[in-house]
Amino acid sequence: MTKIIQLSEIKSLLKDIDVVTAMAEGFKQYSNGNTVVPPVGELLFNNPPGDVHIKYGYIKNTDFYVIKIASGFYGNSQWGIPSSQGMMLLFNQKTGESVAVLLDEGHLTDIRTAAAGAVAAKFFAPKSVTGIGILGTGIQAKLQLQYLKEVTTCKNVWVWGRNPSHVQEFKAVFDGEYDVQIAKTPAALAQQVNLIVTTTPTEKPLLQSEDILPGTHITAVGSDTSDKQELDSAILSKADLVIADSIPQSRSRGEIYRAVLSGAIAEHKVSELGTAIQNVPLQRSNEQQISVVDLTGVAVQDIMITTAVYEKYITKIEG
Repeated sequence: MTKIIQLSEIKSLLKDIDVVTAMAEGFKQYSNGNTVVPPVGELLFNNPPGDVHIKYGYIKNTDFYVIKIASGFYGNSQWGIPSSQGMMLLFNQKTGESVAVLLDEGHLTDIRTAAAGAVAAKFFAPKSVTGIGILGTGIQAKLQLQYLKEVTTCKNVWVWGRNPSHVQEFKAVFDGEYDVQIAKTPAALAQQVNLIVTTTPTEKPLLQSEDILPGTHITAVGSDTSDKQELDSAILSKADLVIADSIPQSRSRGEIYRAVLSGAIAEHKVSELGTAIQNVPLQRSNEQQISVVDLTGVAVQDIMITTAVYEKYITKIEG
């Protein structure tokens, strides 16, 4: 019988799962050619603005395959509804039988994305993080900062967002745990930090090349379609290290797609995350290098987190 796992139980199970390690392992499996991950299915909406991603695949010689449906409808806040929605579907890889439906309402996508941000910072951020900059104030912005605790002890945080009330709410969430300061502009934020995470759905770049200090690492999260762009392409041209979570996906979406399309960089400059975290020469070699990791979201992340939650669920009900 297909198991139905509700959001409340999913959140409880996640407390006992090392999602950051799971994401790193998933990226390795992907880059090592041990996965089957077809191109992303996508629906784009204009009124109201939103996007739906269908990602699916499996890791070879394992038990399950996963289909994920996740959406972002960015006007939902006016209705008091989270912008992220969706579910994960788990199937037996040998028989095709449905095993579980995880009614996560987009939560697992949010968590696996934040954990991927921690992986990116672990391998590419400077050893001495003097300040963390967060562009955006939504769910992903908050989760990125929470998961960075896994890889850095830095408590100096700068935040920028378009909505002043949302910025104040972000600050209130983390006050006491972090020294949170508000930047008037993305450029002003970039002058105070050497680790930046961008989490917005903008289609016009927020950061320019001249804004970025030497030694800065940027994890770009928001640009997961062909139209979105948070970084001016000159930043990627300036960067010493440019990393894609998926090189095939970077040919149709994300910051790397826009940079290659504009001629700012050539594709051969790009390394893949799963390869780079296994290959020290592809990682940061000094504190003055600028690095950009472009996270467009890969189905292997959904496979890893869905499988981990299901296996923890089975252990719990059988234990």
